[in-house]
Amino acid sequence: MTTPQMPEEAGYARYTYRLRVSSTALAALLGEWGRCRWIWNECAARSMKAHKGDEKCGPAQLDKMLTEARSRNAWLREGSSVPQQQLIRDFGKSRAKALKDIKARLPMRQRAGLPKYKKKSKADPTLNYTRRGFRLRDGKLHLAGDLSLTVVWSRELPAEPSSVRIYRDSLGHWYASFVVPIETQPLPETGAVLGIDWGVKETATTTSGIHDLPHAEHGKKAATRLAHYQRIMARRQPASGKAASKGYRRARKLTAKLHKKVARQRQDTGRKWAKAVVRDHDQIAVEDFRPKFLAKTTMARKAADAAISATKRELVAMARKHQRIVHLVHPAHTTMDCAQCGARTKHALPLSERTYACTACGAVSPRDKNSAHVMLVRAGLNPAGADRVRPAGPPVRRRREPGIPSL
Repeated sequence: MTTPQMPEEAGYARYTYRLRVSSTALAALLGEWGRCRWIWNECAARSMKAHKGDEKCGPAQLDKMLTEARSRNAWLREGSSVPQQQLIRDFGKSRAKALKDIKARLPMRQRAGLPKYKKKSKADPTLNYTRRGFRLRDGKLHLAGDLSLTVVWSRELPAEPSSVRIYRDSLGHWYASFVVPIETQPLPETGAVLGIDWGVKETATTTSGIHDLPHAEHGKKAATRLAHYQRIMARRQPASGKAASKGYRRARKLTAKLHKKVARQRQDTGRKWAKAVVRDHDQIAVEDFRPKFLAKTTMARKAADAAISATKRELVAMARKHQRIVHLVHPAHTTMDCAQCGARTKHALPLSERTYACTACGAVSPRDKNSAHVMLVRAGLNPAGADRVRPAGPPVRRRREPGIPSL
């Protein structure tokens, strides 16, 4: 089963910029976040009562709660209504997703839990403003409530933004994330197609040898320093109810800084690889892989370091930007099927077996390369097989698995 991502589904993208926040602006932002956090916690309390059947907690009830709270509380009226209303919308979406998972009777480990309380000491500030809540004037960002912020314009906005998110990361840095329409940049057609299989030994194995993505091991290279900072934090762990020492806070900041650096390295590697793939191919068949289950295996650390989800996300976004078509292929049995004749092995191949040998047609190839060619066959981009030639003899019929549509 394939899900093609067509180029006309470009949609929107986020452009994020660093903010220079003065002491006055910082106090105003934290005050605004305090009001929004109070509203979120009030919504969470009503949601828990509604889950027990005591009262309703739909969008209309939450909007009414916000109106009544602002009318009787002068502290809430001091802040802008825009981020407070957007927070109500975000809470409603989060709760609706959780109720949908509960109704579908998904296992607990796969459900999105009901929205919880946001604690002052743990939750990082996040404020969302729609178009009526902010203005860009004289190179500065002006928010509702007479709040002006200095933006570090590292690049120009391609279009007029429709909304902006103001947030603080784990390092204490403030950012403005603008939502703008994607500026499509069509590339010349090449007539080439590509199949991609995700893995752990190599992050991406393709039908083209020059586009394989090796495991960068960014996390492994930073593991020594990360362990050093974590040991410092363990030795200086403050007692319950006591403030953390200066050394503990410094080690915690260095740990967060290192985590952020590794995340950016993975994102940069994924973007550069995705740009090369999209530039050289018109259509791409990629495994719609969900690496969540790998977190419970012995390969959990290496799989997390490979950042398969982030790399796939960058590939889909890059394809939309340059008007390429991406086929998301269902991952079931992709390692058991033969790309040449379509025959399927009678048993699952262990991960230690890296060579695929077909008992029907005798084709032998590396396991991941065979899976990459299977992506092309299932997407209908290369029906002639890996060598573009059908094997001689009658076609091999294979039994259809329940729940997997025939292609």
